[in-house]
Amino acid sequence: MKVISPRVHGMLDYGTIALFALAPTLFNFDGTYATVCYVLAAGYLVITLLTDFPMGVARMIPFPIHGGLELVSGLVLLASPFLFGFSDDSHVARNFFMGMGVLFLGAWMLTDWRASTHANANAHNSIVPNH
Repeated sequence: MKVISPRVHGMLDYGTIALFALAPTLFNFDGTYATVCYVLAAGYLVITLLTDFPMGVARMIPFPIHGGLELVSGLVLLASPFLFGFSDDSHVARNFFMGMGVLFLGAWMLTDWRASTHANANAHNSIVPNH
């Protein structure tokens, strides 16, 4: 069941960006872990701003492509402690990145990637009389 609309997904994206940006402070990450969090926050902000959905600004990336990026990101985040060899270095970092991977995959599974991302524009156009 696809219960997350494009608009709600955008709100979740901005929350995710904030969480990545705040993670170094919240979880006392420093060095590489902090840098990765900041890079992920910045990268995800760019992707979100460029996505063609109600919460996007430039609307250059089709919403289903955003979904594909999210699927890959979720898988990489989930596997990153093992791929990059830090699963035993910091249990907090391992759990954070794996948890974010699970969240990404959950959001990917529950988002309606085929929903119209221009519903409000179409509704507005149907109300405005043609001149």
